[in-house]
Amino acid sequence: MQERVLALAGLMQALKQVRRIADTGQADASVLATALDSVFRIDAESPEAVYGGAGDLRPGLLLLRDYLGSRNKDEALPRLALAVLQIERRFVRDDAMARQVHDGIVATQPLAERLGSSHPDVLTALGKLYSDTISNLRPKVMVQGNPHYLGQSDIVSEIRALLLAALRSAVLWRQMGGSLLDFLIARRQMAAAVESQSRLG
Repeated sequence: MQERVLALAGLMQALKQVRRIADTGQADASVLATALDSVFRIDAESPEAVYGGAGDLRPGLLLLRDYLGSRNKDEALPRLALAVLQIERRFVRDDAMARQVHDGIVATQPLAERLGSSHPDVLTALGKLYSDTISNLRPKVMVQGNPHYLGQSDIVSEIRALLLAALRSAVLWRQMGGSLLDFLIARRQMAAAVESQSRLG
């Protein structure tokens, strides 16, 4: 459960940035980097290593704590998270798409290593990869926000790159044994794991 809540924190953290960028056009640079770096850590030895350490997931752990404690202030965030978790089920069943996404990430990795994972050229590449693959799955992940920002191609690329990072966390969560049943029968256990991790972080 400790590892599962780290993956969920990564999911929530990436999606909170999606919401922030869609509304304001601005991301938190360090949180953005944590999310995008996770996309390229395909063979990390632990969930913690995917994100660079539990401390880098503190914003996501606090979001998850608020959600589990029914203190969530952003009603759109859980809906977005559920949509990504639903898309993850369809994504992992589509071997050809999963391979295409994997190959696209590997092809973009040298660029990310040279320029940084949140460089506009990397965001454009990841955004196009998402658009060419995952955005074809149904139901589509619908992002609402300020039309002024959602009409800008660089903002759209950034949002799509973060949705790819959120999907990476959803896949990791499932790999760690997570399921939607956790939210029904293991909320208390999840909340305790979040409290433990947020103290460590």
